[in-house]
Amino acid sequence: MSANGFTTEVIHSDRRQGSECGAVHQPLHPSTEYAFSDARELAAVFQGKAGFSYARQGTPTTAALEKQVTKMEQGTASVSFASGMAALSAIFLTLLKAGDHLISSKYIFGNTNSLLLTLQGFGVEVTLVDATDVEHVRAARKANTRMVFTETIANPGTQIADLQGIGEWCNQEGLLYVLDNTLSTPWLLTGRRVGASLVMNSLSKYIAGHGQALGGMVTDTGLFDWSDYPNISPAYRQGNPQSWGLTQIKKKGLRDMGGTLSSDAAHRISVGAETLPLRMQKACDNANRLAHFLAQHPRVTAVKYPGLDSHPQHERAQQLFDGRFGALLAVELAADIDVFDFLNRLRVVALATHLGDTRSLTLPVAHTIYYEMGAEQRALMGIADNLLRISIGIEDYADLEGDFSQALEQR
Repeated sequence: MSANGFTTEVIHSDRRQGSECGAVHQPLHPSTEYAFSDARELAAVFQGKAGFSYARQGTPTTAALEKQVTKMEQGTASVSFASGMAALSAIFLTLLKAGDHLISSKYIFGNTNSLLLTLQGFGVEVTLVDATDVEHVRAARKANTRMVFTETIANPGTQIADLQGIGEWCNQEGLLYVLDNTLSTPWLLTGRRVGASLVMNSLSKYIAGHGQALGGMVTDTGLFDWSDYPNISPAYRQGNPQSWGLTQIKKKGLRDMGGTLSSDAAHRISVGAETLPLRMQKACDNANRLAHFLAQHPRVTAVKYPGLDSHPQHERAQQLFDGRFGALLAVELAADIDVFDFLNRLRVVALATHLGDTRSLTLPVAHTIYYEMGAEQRALMGIADNLLRISIGIEDYADLEGDFSQALEQR
């Protein structure tokens, strides 16, 4: 970021990039192809010169959003994708090869876990560890280890990895450190601050914030030496080595795999991002208050939220996130409560998958996003049958507390 604060920089990002007629937003570019008056210029773009040729590899609208998120993460450059999963897929599938070894936190989003199973099918070794202690990550190191992956705040259990310790160790070992920053967002924590090499943000969540656009972003923090990474294709070992990794991700993930973010979605996300700090502050405040309320309720067995003193990584969260703890709760209801009947009694909170919306959302974890995983794996991850994932929005707090109160009190 510049000398300006986070919010100021994000709000004025578009116009400071230069826009037509003084517009405060970058224009929407829906064009699929881009024509040239000089054939040599067309060839030059294909050969690596900055520019636009075909929308599958990006548009001026997606480029403007990439600059906006790069500033948020204090990185060197970013590449946008059609979703967070497309962004993660691009990282893993373009930077890892058969025979490589990936160390991942075992506390990760269900779809990400499924993606790791796909990687194993392609010949990549995957070891899942309790990343809340860097010693578990160290112990998993092999001669063929290439990458370490974790989420900042785990979805849905809210475990917080030893982010700083992992970053320091990966730097010592020369390993690629990939961080999913979706639940904390760069407003709470930048990946660069904990030594991450690449940061993925699912833009669909808090950054867009209104449940009306899908998108994902990969940001290079500038901390990793790509000249020593063996999996960079010779075709991309040109110019400044700092750009090699992101160039390969873009060429393979967008040009070859086609996980492209549309200009329309990029425009929606960019506008939503302008209020990220305001929404996150309100959502974090609501979540913290509701977590303390539910933790004392006799009809609730457990509440997992980093803002509670009882959370195993509470002090770590305090230090990493400057006293704010995110807006996701994992709530386990009493055993005698039918989880579906309880959910059907809610009147304010929406029953929906997704998180990071302006409105509060909830779902039964074991029966939805972790159903495919199976009971045995869910048990290993501590996911009970009556566990709820609750993404807290920006409603009036009294309405949220009242909604959960009436739903818990009914029999």
